[in-house]
Amino acid sequence: MSFVLAVFAWCVLFVLAWPLAVLAIFLLPFLWLLSLPFRALAVVVEALFAFIKAVLFLPARILGHRG
Repeated sequence: MSFVLAVFAWCVLFVLAWPLAVLAIFLLPFLWLLSLPFRALAVVVEALFAFIKAVLFLPARILGHRG
């Protein structure tokens, strides 16, 4: 559904200001490429927090707590 809304918003932008809409079409892939390192960093940080949580809850799991 968000894709449909994005296409609709782009069509409205194309009607109102077509040079800005064309610029958005060409710049979007570059912005996506620039965001890739930040996405990778987010995955690493999330995995690190999951590892820390697993280490901290290990004694409870060994003692048989079900949670």
